[in-house]
Amino acid sequence: MRAARIHEYGDATVIRQDRIPVPRPGPGEVLIEVAATSLNPAEVGLRLGLLHDVLQVNLPLTLGWDVSGTVVETGAGVTRLAPGDRVFGQVTGAAAEYATAPADLLARAPETVPLAHAAAVPVAGLTAWQAIHEHARLTEGQRVLINGAGGGIGMFAVQLAKRAGAVVTATAGPHSAAAAARYGADEVIDYATRPFPGGMDVVLNLAAIPDEAAAALAGRGRTVITVASPIEGGVHFITRNDPDQLAGIAALIDRGELAVEVAAYRSPDELQEVHRGAESGQLRGKTVVLMA
Repeated sequence: MRAARIHEYGDATVIRQDRIPVPRPGPGEVLIEVAATSLNPAEVGLRLGLLHDVLQVNLPLTLGWDVSGTVVETGAGVTRLAPGDRVFGQVTGAAAEYATAPADLLARAPETVPLAHAAAVPVAGLTAWQAIHEHARLTEGQRVLINGAGGGIGMFAVQLAKRAGAVVTATAGPHSAAAAARYGADEVIDYATRPFPGGMDVVLNLAAIPDEAAAALAGRGRTVITVASPIEGGVHFITRNDPDQLAGIAALIDRGELAVEVAAYRSPDELQEVHRGAESGQLRGKTVVLMA
């Protein structure tokens, strides 16, 4: 099968399209025919070697964390999934034609969006869910400032905050402002031309920002939750893989209460270009890489 792998750390040119054997599912695992994966900004850091100590990476490594696809084989002891089931989740090695994953870490893919769209959800959707519901614990009428609302996590964070009854102020650049408004933000401001507003109950930072901007953001609300670069006095967290939460997100999508938008589709051959775009800050929203 074809797999996008790195054999060393470095710039985007280290990404290679290799031919490797199709893996076999072990006990408790399933084999997925991958429909798509999507890029998360942290994968740039992974490729550069910045996460080596955190994730204990062994090279060569098949890239990709988000996966959507169809189960084609099950390992011993798997009963909750069967060949033909459409699934999505957070795995290791999703940028390949086939991937194995523990069955209990996957959820059934939403039925009302194309299977490839579902690859835009796992990491971004879980990050937004945990930020809004576990860390911020937003409630009706609270005011929240979401910095970086036009990105992949922001797409879900704005919508989930509105569902919680919050009043949402979103910061987004000129290319992302329309998207943030579409997701339901009550006010969208251009962070490049206006200062961060104060009087917030919660500030959710989803974007890497300069130190002076981080200092300003830290004083805007009583609680600061940060997914990107840590902010002094704020709560910084790393997303937890939670298939039950993912199933809940899928249910919201199928009920029409949560929208999934894909900014661009790319082929595996374009993965180097996609990484360069992410590294330079040029990507907007979620970019899905079609593997099938």
